[in-house]
Formats: sequence, structure tokens, C-alpha cells
Amino acid sequence: MSLGKTVRSLVKPVRGLLVSSEPALKRSYAAVAEAKAVLEHELDTIRAAGTWKAERIITSKQGAQIDVEGSRGSILNFCANNYLGLSSHPEVMQAGIDALKTHGAGLSSVRFICGTQDLHKNLEQKLAEFHEREDCILYASCFDANAGLFEVLLGPDDAVLSDELNHASIIDGIRLCRAKRLRYKHMDLNDLEDKLKEAQSSRMRLVVTDGVFSMDGDVAPLQGICDLAEKYGAMVFIDECHATGFLGPRGRGTDELLGVMDRVQIVNSTLGKALGGAAGGYTVGPKPLIDLLRQRSRPYLFSNALPPPVVGCATRAVELLLASSEIAQSMTAKTMRFRNKMTQAGFTIAGSSHPICPVMLGDARLASLMADDMLKHGIYVIGFSYPVVPKGKARIRVQISAAHTDDDIDRCVDAFIQTGRKHRVIS
Repeated sequence: MSLGKTVRSLVKPVRGLLVSSEPALKRSYAAVAEAKAVLEHELDTIRAAGTWKAERIITSKQGAQIDVEGSRGSILNFCANNYLGLSSHPEVMQAGIDALKTHGAGLSSVRFICGTQDLHKNLEQKLAEFHEREDCILYASCFDANAGLFEVLLGPDDAVLSDELNHASIIDGIRLCRAKRLRYKHMDLNDLEDKLKEAQSSRMRLVVTDGVFSMDGDVAPLQGICDLAEKYGAMVFIDECHATGFLGPRGRGTDELLGVMDRVQIVNSTLGKALGGAAGGYTVGPKPLIDLLRQRSRPYLFSNALPPPVVGCATRAVELLLASSEIAQSMTAKTMRFRNKMTQAGFTIAGSSHPICPVMLGDARLASLMADDMLKHGIYVIGFSYPVVPKGKARIRVQISAAHTDDDIDRCVDAFIQTGRKHRVIS
């Protein structure tokens, strides 16, 4: 066969393949175009509702004062979870640098293969000591800790009783387990008791609640919850992300604040807020539970170990709190200064005495516009709206930090008064 015939014999099948694949490619392009149209419509709906969440760019360390791209001068930050101001504490940062030098940038492994260093075990021990529990297990985030707990602990013969306003990570974690799910009305002890009666035929019963509900800053009635749990043979779990480090006389959290540390069996919390603010979460509780989580908790088994610099920072933060409660105790006066001045000015502030101080506005677009105007006054706050909070409950969530001075707080209040008058929220 000549070279020309050979080439033609090879080209024909290729042409046929290309021709036959054209309809499939067209269908693929059409599917992508249709998906894009659906997504763009959804995005347009979010923009039209005034609930679009833009991300501002910070060009400095996290702290009470930050630099924001597009803004002149230093901006006062009143919306970080940096409750104790430890995110840029010199000793915390240095501990991260030291860990980077001695233990590297990361482990490139999950914990059970070759991802457990002495740093991890040391932090777990200190967190167990801090919470006065038997043992601790670290996760990449508290979202992962919540995702990894309930599926392991509870089976189809068990029941989980969850506050209706629990954090999304708790809700998602409960969805993964096969237990009977009972949802009780927000902080309603009568409804919880009804649900506990309904769950009496279950093998185990677990009451699940946020210690502090982050959108409103309200504190769960743990004394009443523990009373009911003991009456009906249930265990108690709390998520302490917005309490660890600063609530209670020694900053141990909601259970210490309300005097029930020995009556709450399981605590999940985070390293990503008061404890340095980098990343990471954990579970503390009975040692058999922690041992079982190491064997079966999927987020733990299939996620890389926390990077050494993150562990180093968190360890130093916990050490500072174990050594002194002075930082935690400074929070109350600062929080009440803001709440009292804002209430006197005519604003409605949800919650009671927690550093989360939601300025209730109702309308999503109003919350967004006011937050933008606050930035012009040198105050960084963010409007919260659906789906983060229920429709009609939009607000600006202010968060007080131990790093804020009285002058910082007064400047924030003054900016709210000017902005509130502009938008006719107050007179």
C-alpha cells in the first residue's frame, strides 16, 4: 500500500470520530450554558434582595485596628471573633514562628499515618486540662468536629434533641447520624421536656445546644437543660465556639459561667476565635468517646493534621489563659459600655451581656447600606441577613474585643448615631 493510501486510511476513522462526537460536544456546551444561566439568575436574585455578601480586603494583621483596601487610614474593627485580641498577640505570633522553624509548615498526612507530632498531643492535653475533661481530639475546624461527632456516637436506637437555632454545622452533623431527631423550640425548657418524654424508649438520649447562639448573643439555659437531662437520663453536648476563653470567671465557657461544668459531658469548640483565631477545632469529653472518634470520625481520619504553626499559636494562647484570667475578666465592662450607650441612643440591641451585640434593623438592604456608611466613618462592621439569619431579622452584628479601648467603643457608638440618624433608624 502506498504512503498516501495509508494516510487516507488512518484519517477517515479520525474524521468519523470527530463528526460523531460533534452532537455530544454540543449537548455538553448546552448543559454548561444552561447551568450558567441558572446560577446567574440565582446570583441576580441575591443582589436584588440586598443580601449580597461582598468580601472586603484587609491588608494588615487582624486586630482592633486594621487596614482595609480602598479605605484611608486605620479602621476600627468591630466584627471579628477575635474576642481576646490574641490573633496578633506578640507571644502567640512568636509561638507560631517557633513551631514553623522546629516542626515545619505541615505534615502532608492525616493523623493516624504520619501526621501526629508532639505539638498536637501537647495541645490536646492542655485543652483537656483547660476544660477539665478527660481527653481531647483536634480537628481542622469546629465545623469538622461537629460533622464528625454525632455519626460516631449515636445509632438508630438513639435520640438527639437539638435546639432549633443551633449552628449550621451542628445541624449538618446531626443529619449524618441515624439517630431519631427531635428539634425543640429555641431555649424552651418546656418543649425540651416534652421531647425528652417522647425519646424515653431510645437507648441513649443526647441534648445538643450552642452554649452561646452567635447571631443573637443569647446564652443557653444550661442549668435547666442539665436538670432535665438528669431527670430523663440524657447526656448534654454544647458547642462553645462563642464562649471559650472569655465567658465564666476563668474564661472556661458557658458551662463555667452557669456552674455546670461537671454536668455537661461533651464540649466542642474552636481555635479560630478567642484562642488565637488561626484555625482548628476540637472535642473534649470522656476518654472512651475520644478514643472512638480517633478510630471512626471521618473528618479526623480523612483530613490532614493541623499545621504546626497553627498548633503553636493555639498552644500559647491556651497557656496564657491557663496562667491568668485577667484578659477574660476585662470583657464585661467593655461589653456593657457599648450596650448601654447604644440603648441610650435608641438602638435595639439583642442578647444580654455577651460581647456579641446585634444591632437589630430588620431590613437586609438597610443593614448593608448602614455597614457601608460605617466604614466611611472608620468603623468596620458587616450587615447580616438571610440566610445567615431569618428573614426580617437583618442586623449589624457588633463584636467587642478585649483589645478595644473605651475610646474605640465611644467612636463606634458615635458613628452608629450619625449613620442611624441618616437612615432614620433613630431620631
